Amino acid sequence: MLDPRKLLDDLLGSKVPGTESTVRDKAGQAAQMARDNPLAAGALAAVLLGTGTGRKLTGSVLKIGGMAAVAGLAYKAYQNYRNGDQPGQAQTSAEPELLPPPADTPFDPAQAPQGEAEFALVIVRAMIAAARADGHIDEDERGRIADRLRLSGIGDEAEKFLLAELSKPVDLDTLIDAAKTDAQKVELYTASRLAIEPQTRAERGYLDMLAGRLKLPDALIDHVEATVSEVKTDNQSVW
Repeated sequence: MLDPRKLLDDLLGSKVPGTESTVRDKAGQAAQMARDNPLAAGALAAVLLGTGTGRKLTGSVLKIGGMAAVAGLAYKAYQNYRNGDQPGQAQTSAEPELLPPPADTPFDPAQAPQGEAEFALVIVRAMIAAARADGHIDEDERGRIADRLRLSGIGDEAEKFLLAELSKPVDLDTLIDAAKTDAQKVELYTASRLAIEPQTRAERGYLDMLAGRLKLPDALIDHVEATVSEVKTDNQSVW
């Protein structure tokens, strides 16, 4: 049975069972062998959360992984917004420490009204939808993604699920409806922004549309943007 929480951990770079490598490490090895045929911007990279546009997640995010990382980023952005801070002003180092959200807040994954595992699945689907925003994932692209997923060691069931999701039409209405609380709306947008570096009008338009459909204030979106940017660093390697 597919474990959505483990899948999200894997996408965020958690350890592959029985190895000292992460899914992102192994995907990076696969890309190293195929530098002469790099993926279109954002495809596999977004699915595996090692952004293909020259940015990667810092160790702070990879350390706590999964829903705790997504919720922690969303909580931090929301608190900065509520405190009236200027976006980005709280950054004190190149790699700020990221903590899980407090247990007594609606950002705590355990507080998810639909269950943590079910909402983890929503988050995975949100990231995949964002990865597809530029419309560049065709049949050939899916084949290349399948090859790299196989090399990643993510597992047959997770591989089949991700490839099936890449083949389905994006159902934005279902994604929006799946966010049951205001905190989950912030988390859904945060996860989507984590998945991509919006460099095309289609990607930026998708994120803007998502924010509008979730009814998130512009000032809060600015804080999410700043918070996510803090945990992405320059990365010149090709996936």
